[in-house]
Amino acid sequence: MKKNRKITLNENYVLLPIYEGDEIYRNGIFHFNISRIYDQIDSGIIEAEFEQIDVKRWFKSHHHKRLNENHMPSVDISRAILQAEIRPGMFEVIDGNHRIERAFREGVPIINSYKLKGEQLIPFFTNIKGYSAFVDYWNSKLL
Repeated sequence: MKKNRKITLNENYVLLPIYEGDEIYRNGIFHFNISRIYDQIDSGIIEAEFEQIDVKRWFKSHHHKRLNENHMPSVDISRAILQAEIRPGMFEVIDGNHRIERAFREGVPIINSYKLKGEQLIPFFTNIKGYSAFVDYWNSKLL
């Protein structure tokens, strides 16, 4: 992996405010504000890579999370899922696991996705500890 993707820790890092109703993705210490990510993609503030995912192929190569079955009937598979580069070169779904599951069950061949590079995730941390840990984790994977 190229070292020019090193992320520098900003000692003056300021968190985006979290509003009531914001959706937060929690992955260990890393917590991202999903609502703000979609807001900035939709408004063009950040450019996320668009990708169409082959649903069957994705299911053969990815871990499947336990899902809330009661939520499945209300899932809108027309909405793009969100993938994040949590580690250089490795993307994981941080919003849309129910959508991709429903698409698979219904035999939908393709689902739309936005992909964010690790560097693009920086503004969306909900706590300083997670932000700092991400910078250290990310840079350690570049070596």
